[in-house]
Amino acid sequence: MKNKPLETVLYSTIGVAAMGLILIAVNVISSVVKERVDLTQEKAYTLSPGTRAILGKLDSTVKVRFYFSQSGQATPETVYLKSYAKRVEDLIAEFRQASKGRLLVEKFDPQPDSDAEDAARLDGVDGEILSNGERFYLGLAVSQLDEVQTIPFLAPNRERLLEYDLARAISRVVTPSKPVVGVMSPLPVFGMAANPMMMRMQQQQGQQPWVLINELKNDFTVRRVEMDVESIEQDLKVLLLIHPREISEKAQFAIDQFILRGGKLIAFLDPLPLIDSREQNQMFGSIPNTGSNLEKLLKAWGLSFDTSKVVADMNFKMQIGGRNNQPQDAPAFLSLTPDGINGEDIITSQIDNIWLPFAGAFSGTPVEGLKQTVLLRSTPQSQLVDGFMANLAGENIIKEFKASGTEQTLALRLTGRFKTAFPDGKPKETAANDADKKDGGNESSNATWLKESSSENAVILVGDADMLFDHFALRQIQSPFGTMSTPMNGNLNLAQNAIEQLTGDSNLIGVRSRAVQNRPFTLVKKMQAEAEANYQSRIRELEQSLADTQRQLNELQQKKEAGQRFILSPEQQTALEAFRKKEAEVKVQLKEERKKLRREIDSLQNRLTWFNIATMPVLVSASGLALAYFKRKRTSAK
Repeated sequence: MKNKPLETVLYSTIGVAAMGLILIAVNVISSVVKERVDLTQEKAYTLSPGTRAILGKLDSTVKVRFYFSQSGQATPETVYLKSYAKRVEDLIAEFRQASKGRLLVEKFDPQPDSDAEDAARLDGVDGEILSNGERFYLGLAVSQLDEVQTIPFLAPNRERLLEYDLARAISRVVTPSKPVVGVMSPLPVFGMAANPMMMRMQQQQGQQPWVLINELKNDFTVRRVEMDVESIEQDLKVLLLIHPREISEKAQFAIDQFILRGGKLIAFLDPLPLIDSREQNQMFGSIPNTGSNLEKLLKAWGLSFDTSKVVADMNFKMQIGGRNNQPQDAPAFLSLTPDGINGEDIITSQIDNIWLPFAGAFSGTPVEGLKQTVLLRSTPQSQLVDGFMANLAGENIIKEFKASGTEQTLALRLTGRFKTAFPDGKPKETAANDADKKDGGNESSNATWLKESSSENAVILVGDADMLFDHFALRQIQSPFGTMSTPMNGNLNLAQNAIEQLTGDSNLIGVRSRAVQNRPFTLVKKMQAEAEANYQSRIRELEQSLADTQRQLNELQQKKEAGQRFILSPEQQTALEAFRKKEAEVKVQLKEERKKLRREIDSLQNRLTWFNIATMPVLVSASGLALAYFKRKRTSAK
């Protein structure tokens, strides 16, 4: 018995020593074997199938030169950047492992006046100047033979885009030629120079190009196409059309012929463009706030787009700033969740959130030969409402809301053989401007026009253009490295995915779409919509009763003679008191119903909050109690 304490100490010491050796062995093995455990639901830190497909197609060696400042003064900035650089290095190692030896990784520490610093500058990696004046290198260059793609600085705020940036660089050195994409829009998507007069008076700067345009330039040769174009250049592969307000028939004819000869079209139409009210012509004031359509082309395809109506959806409504900057529900400002996004299409399969401010709906049935695939849709708890009223007062939409019970089509793709929307050839105004009018004018100009596409083609239509504007797609962040933009949703991903698919290799779609992952409270929104629907009918009844009472009071007062307006008979006084009493009761009931609605929503949110807080402690406690019970049972059995 006396030796028992000694044995206990000895066994404990041996156990601690064994545990220490095991931990050391695990650390040594893990430092050699590059393997990450991804516990996120969307597997955000696991290489996507698109990346693996790009790496799998490598048939010769691709070099990745990774430049990273490992030494230098320790400051909060450098400590943070070095920690981020370690994650970058881990990802590059995973790329190398997935490439099966075809990706050669070289690591450099560009210290001042070193060969590594000279190599970094030759590759276009110049480093960033930190707040202490030190130059910090964190960039890479990907090369194959003479082709080089450089990422000068791997900004930490693009960490969710890191896999995409690296996969894109590898893809570009393997296939260096960029497809040509045309962008046609009356909006200043390419930026706008400041008016000299306004610059002198208000120090006003010009507008920068939209972020979408800058992102597209990384992957494609982007070319501006004028709104009054009469023909579209032959080398354009895809035409991106953004809010074509008041587009002429001659421009639609040019687009029609572009599609029939094999060109791809992506059109963002808009019934109520908020961009117009934000984009300012610096000399002439606001651009007219008018909707956009492709009426001639859509009609030929069997579709229509009503520019006077927008889609309101109680399941996808958002809260926006209202009067006195107070948040208010906006049922026509849509935040689509996976319930409204086609999860089976390559363009939208990995996007989980889309913002559509005051979007329109497509209706109709495609003509014979064309097939429609819906990409974005509303829920049955939606309704088409007047666009002007939706923008003016969202609360009135909620009060009078009546679900249509049908899903509205917000974005779609048409595939098949297209037929011309101009069976008689060029519109007369175009033909009249042709140089040669002697040989029949219109007949001469129509000699080469196409009536039908020779092979299957594709057109993508989206019922909103505001979604591409920086203000509705990106969040601006001030950082030590300047103003940076991070995605708020998948809006720009949708446009880039569509162009990527229509230009050829679609492997980058799956990589890019992983950059934004949102988890909106879809259950909460549905329950709120149901609660509002239950109470809203009662609120409408009370409001109608109050309006009837007030009308009766006014009618009673108007029936009196001019000289008797302020003199009441006993009968009138009794009726007036009864009406006023009813008015007061209705107001109290109306107030109480609104309180009940708010209490119901608050109660729902509180229940979910407490459920999220309590679930894990309860599970841990239950597991501990169960373990203790079984341990005690085993001990008592001995």
